[in-house]
Order: sequence, then C-alpha cells, then structure tokens
Amino acid sequence: MAALARDYPLERTRNIGIAAHIDAGKTTATERILYYTGRTHKLGEVHDGAATMDWMIQEQERGITITSAATACTWRDTRINIIDTPGHVDFTVEVERSLRVLDGLVALFDSVAAVQPQSETVWRQANKYMVPRIIFVNKMDRTGADFFNCVAKIRERLGANAVPIQVPIGAEDQFKGVVDLFTMRKVVYTDDLGNTMDEEPVEPGELFDTAMQWRQALIEAIAEQDDHLLEMFFAGEELPLDRLKTALRKATIAGSVLPMLCGSAFKNKGVQPLLDAVVDFLPSPLEAKPIIGLDPKDSSKTIEGKPADNEPFAALAFKIATDPYGNLTYFRVYSGTLEKGTYLYNARSGRKERIGRILRMHANHREDIDIIGAGDIAAAVGLTDTRTGDTLCDEKHAIVLENITFPDPVISQAIEPKTKADQDKLGIALTRLAQEDPTFRMRTDEETQQTIIAGMGELHLEIILDRLRREFKVEANVGKPQVAYKEAITRQAEQTGRFVRQTGGKGQYGVVELRIEPGEPNSGFIYEWKVVGGRIPKEFSKSIQGGIRKASESGCLAGYPVLDFKATILDGDYHDVDSSDIAYEIAASMAFKDANRAAGPILKEPIMKVEVTTPKDFFGAISGDLNRRRGEIQHSEEVAGGALTITANVPLSEMFGYATDMRSATQGRATYTMEFSHYQKAPKSVQEEIVAKAQGKKPAA
Repeated sequence: MAALARDYPLERTRNIGIAAHIDAGKTTATERILYYTGRTHKLGEVHDGAATMDWMIQEQERGITITSAATACTWRDTRINIIDTPGHVDFTVEVERSLRVLDGLVALFDSVAAVQPQSETVWRQANKYMVPRIIFVNKMDRTGADFFNCVAKIRERLGANAVPIQVPIGAEDQFKGVVDLFTMRKVVYTDDLGNTMDEEPVEPGELFDTAMQWRQALIEAIAEQDDHLLEMFFAGEELPLDRLKTALRKATIAGSVLPMLCGSAFKNKGVQPLLDAVVDFLPSPLEAKPIIGLDPKDSSKTIEGKPADNEPFAALAFKIATDPYGNLTYFRVYSGTLEKGTYLYNARSGRKERIGRILRMHANHREDIDIIGAGDIAAAVGLTDTRTGDTLCDEKHAIVLENITFPDPVISQAIEPKTKADQDKLGIALTRLAQEDPTFRMRTDEETQQTIIAGMGELHLEIILDRLRREFKVEANVGKPQVAYKEAITRQAEQTGRFVRQTGGKGQYGVVELRIEPGEPNSGFIYEWKVVGGRIPKEFSKSIQGGIRKASESGCLAGYPVLDFKATILDGDYHDVDSSDIAYEIAASMAFKDANRAAGPILKEPIMKVEVTTPKDFFGAISGDLNRRRGEIQHSEEVAGGALTITANVPLSEMFGYATDMRSATQGRATYTMEFSHYQKAPKSVQEEIVAKAQGKKPAA
C-alpha cells in the first residue's frame, strides 16, 4: 500500500453538511461558500437554474434540491468537504444518510419563519446521530427578518442552547453586516459581491448596548462549560479570547452550546464569518464521535476504530448514484487508506469487490484520485453489490459500522410500460433507481401482475417518473397515487397451524402453536420462543419466524402489511423423518393467518403533519378546508408580516390535490409543507370502503 501524502492533515479537515427547511437558502449559502473559497469563480443562482450544486435538470427546473451533492473547498488552510442536502420532506432520506457520515452540520434557519417543520425534522435527525452543529440565520435582508426572534424560537421549539456569537447590524433592507461579539468589532460589507468590508470597533450607542448584552450572555454560556473560566468570570477577571474560543469549540463538539451566526447568503453578507466558524468550532475527524462497529462473526462484540491512515481500512457506503457508465458509490472513510485497483470486503454480503476508480466529487464533476485516507469523502466506480449503509473494510479486520435506517414509503402507484420495447428497459431502470434510493420501492402485485412503485410523496414519485423518461428513455403509463395503508391487531389470539402431507415417500410435517398480541407503536415484529420439552427442535425457529414475517406482509382485511405485533411460539409437534424447514414455515404462516383473523384486525392510515402559512384573512377558509379533510388542527400562531401558520394532522388520503385547492382559496398567497407523522386507526367508514375495494382486487400496498 502506497503511503498517503496528505495536502491537509486530519486536524485541518472538516466534513460538514448544510441542512434546513425547504427554501431556507441552503444551496445559495453553499454557492457563496464555493465562491469565497475560490472553488468557483462565478456565483450560481438557484432561481436562474445555474446553481453548481443543483446539477440535475429536475432540480434546475423546480428550483429545489433533490439529491445531496458533495464538494470540497479550502478555507484558512483547512479542507472542507461539504454536502448540500435537500429541504423537501419527500427527500428526507438524503439528509438522513448524509448526517450519518458527517462530523458537523451548519443548520440554516430563515430569519422570518424561524423554526419550520423540516427544520425540526433535520434537528431530530442530527440529534439521532449526535452531530455537532452551528446555526446560521439566513435571509436577514427579507422583510420581517428578526434575528432575536429566531434565537428565542430555536431555544423554545428545539430545546437547543443556542448562543449568538454575532448580532446583526440592521435588518431587512437596512441589513449591512454583523458585530463579532468576541472582538466587539463591526463587519460592514461595502460591495455587492461581499468581497470588501470595513472592520471597526463598535462605538457607544444603541448597537453597542445590544452587543454588550449579548456578549455578556455569550461569555456566561462559555464559562459555564469550563470550571477554570467560571472561576475567572466570578472573580471579575477578563477572559482571554483564545481561551473563550477553545472552550466554545469543546462545548460545540459536545453539543452543549450551539454558536449562532447571521447573514444573507443571497446578498453576499456574513458568509466569510460562517466559514471561520466552521474551522473554529466544528470538529475534525479526530475530534468527532468515536468509530464503533460490531464484529461480523459475533454481533455482541463491539470494535472501536481510530481515524488514522495506518489503521485497518473501514468505510461506510452512504449513497449509490446511477450513472451512464455504472453505479457511483459515495463513501466516507473512517480509518485506513484505499488505493484504486484494490479489493475491499463488504461486511454485509461477505463478498470482495474491486475499486476501479476513486473520484473526488464536485457536484456532478469528478476528479480522479489514486489514493484516499481516513476522514475523507469520495466516490468509487466498479462496485456492483454494494448498497446504501454497507460497510466496506479490510477482510482481515472485518467490522460492521452502524447502518442507516430508512422510513417506509407512504404512497404508491401502478406503472406499466407503453410499448414492448419499454418493457425490458422499465425493470432495469426501476431496479437501478431502487438501488440508488432506499425509500423508493418496487414490487409486482401477485394477483394483477402489475408493477407497483412506492415512495415518500407525490413529488418523490413525480421525480422518479421524470427520471425514467429522461435518463432511462422509458415511457410509461401510471395509475392514480394510492395510500400505503397498514393493518394492526387489537387483541391477543392463539392458533395452531398444521402442515401435514403424505406422498408415499418422505412427507412434510410441521405443527406450530403460537400467540399473537398487539405491540407498542413503532415496535415492529417481535418474536419470542417459549417451546419447552423439545416438542419442536430449536433449529426450526428461524424458519418459523420467517413464515410469520412473510404472512404478516399481507393482512386479512385488505392485503396490507400488519404493523407492531408480538408473536410467541408456545408449542407444536415434530416428526423424526418428515419435519422440515419448509413444513414449519408453512405451518407458522397458517397459524398466523388464522390468529390474525381472530385478533380484531383494524386498518391504519398514514397521518401527515401539515403546516400552512396564510394571510390572516384566509384563516377561516384554510381551517374549514382542513376540517373537511378530517384534519385535526393542533395549533396556530402569528408569524412575521401579518401571516398565520396553522399546524394540523391530516390523513394522507385526503391531501391529494390540496395544493390546487389551497391556492384557489387564498388567491395563491398561502404555502404549505407536509411530512409523514404517524399511523392511526382509520374511521369505520374508511375501513369498510377499503375492504370492499379489496374484495375483488387487492389494492396497491
């Protein structure tokens, strides 16, 4: 293995993401970062369809980010690997898998709207992976911009210890720059491109008083994290600037303090101080959370890795992208080095795969590199059996890193090719898209033989169909979107399944007695073995479990999967000659189906969290329409500019076509966002209608 000659040591490397609610300015902020770091020499604008990071034609047409894009730049002699993530909830998988491999996050908030629904979702995802973050309040030039309201809302709604390290100079069209609370110096931007700025001390006056008040709060927040600084603070001593910044860095990495900055990426103000904060306060791979994985041969044993080039190789494949020349596999290297042309071991499949090329990505532009080391992010060409979430490692030092969990789809459509020529291409194209996107699923309906595609929302499936047509040249007809209902049981039931076949020679013999009972919400399928006395050998347990799992994929009401239940194997019977895995699998399946019918099955429907922002005049029309859609309004609050935000839980089945109806009711002045919330029991009338439809033909699940 060749030694890796590093341009930037690990301590001068940052792996960061930029994430926020849709339209908070993530891509614009990334474009400015690339411009000021010299990575690009022209400002790409989202509204012009010219943003570097929004390279897909679907992104350029819609002015939104659909797929997370990776790039790298340099600031203050530090390499910054950046992933720009989508804000639309239909593409939340892109945020999830990006956060899994990042060491730090820049969380963007709109200065007017403050904490929005997808802001909360991203925050929960960052909490899940314990990602240190800094906060950038963007769009300070907008009418209604209020930095201090954002501070209050972030603390209140996210429970975050957000502490400003800057305060704005002016707001709305009077926004000119920021005050650095560490140095108490003003940074005023003096040209349209944000390249030139005046720095001077803050003079006594209203701005001075506000800045001093927030500086005191900043020093207190930092001192609380460091015993020595706290003693100095109470003694009335001046706290050294370098000690304050070191303590804040430590607290940011621990997640106990979150530095807040502000600016206007679109107006080119505040981006350079944001880059300084990334270097000063977000962790390097050496300071990020430790690398902990499992031993593939014994999942009860944990293995801890170190982020160093001389350690055994370990990387996580976090994204698969389809490419005309083969799949691109994006991966984060946690330890060791990798040369092109070498073989890697896939800990999930147990297979070795050859790395044909290693690429450093800049959106959809690529740069070939020969070797990559710990703490870096790259893409590989040539991996055929690697999926999102797989661990790639050294076979002699195999490790399984924590996988990425993805939500189930909530909406589906039937799809069929328009011509015979499209038929063969359709299956290949859908398979490649499913490899790329773990929240996109495809299957064949056993009764109708239709191909069913499923995803996270209408926009998600719309993009899939658009890509089929443009990238894969496949023309297809699609049915109306269908809701992914689920089934559940409401009480305990016990049944015995018997599968006995005598054919003259060796027969089949399996008898399984089981009990099923409702589980807690989101508990999934829980399996327990309570057979005593050897009535069924334990070696058949796996087949019995598989039979129950397979049977639960199609419930007895309308053929939808059964949610959240516990199955306990109580007893059974065994034949020395005729018992087999297949016999027990079928017997367990029969027992489950009979027990399911006796356990009070119900239909559950997906409920969406809907947030509508509307002028006050239309509150009655919006709330009345949501009520008609069986929505439950949770709360409403006034936001900047005399608008109201209404939050409601509404069944997904009632939300088709909502955008058109909402625009009609509000003269096009309202906007809304929608994300999956939970499953709940469907009303009796809805259940009866769905079950009746399923009598002749099983619906799309």
